[in-house]
Amino acid sequence: MKHFFLASILAGALALPAYAADYTIMAPAAPGGGWDQTARSLQTAMQQEKISGNVQVMNVPGAGGTIGIAQFASQQKGKPNALMVGGYVMVGAILTNKSPVTLKDVTPIARLTGEYEAIVVPASSDIKTIGDLVAKLKANPGAVSWGGGSAGGTDHILVGLLAKSAGVDPTKINYIAFSGGGEALAAILGSQVTAGVSSYGEFESQIKAGTLRLLAVSADKKIEGVDAPTLKESGFDVVLQNWRMVAAAPGLSAEQKKAVQADVEKVVKSKTWQETLKTKGWADTYLSGEAFDAQLAKDITATEAVLKDIGLVK
Repeated sequence: MKHFFLASILAGALALPAYAADYTIMAPAAPGGGWDQTARSLQTAMQQEKISGNVQVMNVPGAGGTIGIAQFASQQKGKPNALMVGGYVMVGAILTNKSPVTLKDVTPIARLTGEYEAIVVPASSDIKTIGDLVAKLKANPGAVSWGGGSAGGTDHILVGLLAKSAGVDPTKINYIAFSGGGEALAAILGSQVTAGVSSYGEFESQIKAGTLRLLAVSADKKIEGVDAPTLKESGFDVVLQNWRMVAAAPGLSAEQKKAVQADVEKVVKSKTWQETLKTKGWADTYLSGEAFDAQLAKDITATEAVLKDIGLVK
């Protein structure tokens, strides 16, 4: 009888699907924002598609992801099951904060998604159009407060570029940085700031509920299903797409890196992930390997130039 039970347990174990190593994904921001959503979407897809049996998400907020990346680089070295999400915001924050730890200190795996920025005001605001907001900005730059993500990130860059396009000194903008999307949203809804800036998806439910008024988006052309002009259509020569990526720990062997890349590729090609992209309104900008490394280097150089131009980096 004992042998029968042992044989049954062994047979059951052999019948289980062969999962990759359990993963831990760091979102280097507070809950509620784009990185947190990306990390949790990866978690869901990995588990539902049986790529990994157990995936944990941890939040390490602060300073545009530079606190998280420093912790990740020092504590996860050589661990093939550790992942971290990041993106354009982190590129800017590393430069703005003069972070000693950069993306060269981790193992970039792939760019995952792209999303255009949105500029909103509370529904109760007397600002009805992007033209109204820019008129106030021109009249008194410091009197217009902007709520968004980390200093030097995509949101901050967009405000600087808009100011410059409108003929306003970008160094005079009154930008208030929040460490997470939830905090920024609460400040915008509570009229603690004049206007809010973030990726469209982070505002979508409040826009549809009528609590936020969408003034403009940073796309190159009108977004299907989104009732707002682009900044370009409104007379401001500004186009900006936020992108998000996933990185692995430093110190991996070529084989370990290849295995992580294979798992991430399975995720992005999966039905679960593709459905998530549609639900969230994220563009599929998947890019991996040497092509992503080359694009990342270009983006870092371009971001540094923009940040110098608007006075955030000397």
